[in-house]
Amino acid sequence: MRLNRRHFMSTVAAAFIAPHFALATDTLKIFATTGMIADTARRIGGAHVEVQALMGPGVDPHAYRQTRTDITAMTRADLVLWHGLYLEAQMEEFLIKLDRRRTSVPVAAAMPRDVLISHADYDGRFDPHVWMVPNLWTHVAREITRVLSEVKTEAAGAFAQNLASFEEELKALQTYGETALSTVPEQARVLLTAHDAFGYFGRAFGYEVIGIQGISTESEAGLNRISTLVDMLVERKIGAAFVESSVSDRNIRALIEGAAAQDHTVTIGGELFSDAMGGDGTYEATYIGMIDHNFTTIARALGGTVPERGMNGKLAAGS
Repeated sequence: MRLNRRHFMSTVAAAFIAPHFALATDTLKIFATTGMIADTARRIGGAHVEVQALMGPGVDPHAYRQTRTDITAMTRADLVLWHGLYLEAQMEEFLIKLDRRRTSVPVAAAMPRDVLISHADYDGRFDPHVWMVPNLWTHVAREITRVLSEVKTEAAGAFAQNLASFEEELKALQTYGETALSTVPEQARVLLTAHDAFGYFGRAFGYEVIGIQGISTESEAGLNRISTLVDMLVERKIGAAFVESSVSDRNIRALIEGAAAQDHTVTIGGELFSDAMGGDGTYEATYIGMIDHNFTTIARALGGTVPERGMNGKLAAGS
């Protein structure tokens, strides 16, 4: 149920009046906005944390607006972790204000500015999709570790050990991506997706990335944009496009139909996880599994050679 303005403001006001209590139990109660942050916090926090993710499979963080239930849950948590870099655009004002009474931290805001990609559509802001590259996600994992260690100092040693283990997995995932994606013929290294979420991916792995919409799914693709992209597909003989789990496929379908009208066949190369992870309880619902899926799906669809079920042999059959 959507909040009307009066209910929303009264709920928010109550949140900021409530005192910031000390931890009630030995377990740190964490509320994370995205699945990627939640999974990383669980990996680092281990038995010392309980983590709830606000946005589940298929949820678009660019457009998500907090409900009254969300507000209550966040104000009762010991710690709120959110991405920042304007990913949670509709929630950002609330999340910033929340830090007055609860520890509320935008964990990607600590990224070194020299590794971030600026965007012409958003003056003074950066592309938020840093999780697409494991080497970049390491910065976020370290920031989560720093925050957890400050809130629960007695477990700092355990958090550091868990981070070291997780970083080894991130390094292995980065290496797998570099190896798998390099098997795609150079002329085929073009990634066409629903929105511009793969800029860091393209820079890191040497792919041209074309998003029908901008870096936010709130931007719209007009008919001229679709027509231009159809002509490009035909002229360059690009044969695959990718849908995303958290974005409508209508624009991709329009491209395929437009290309078919010009006697050029474009197929769906697969579904990628862009702003949300896979279904609860699956390998793809972990950060490692999500990116393993993307690397494997992209490489296979574009003519590369990859293991049938990905880096760890854990991808769902047919991924």
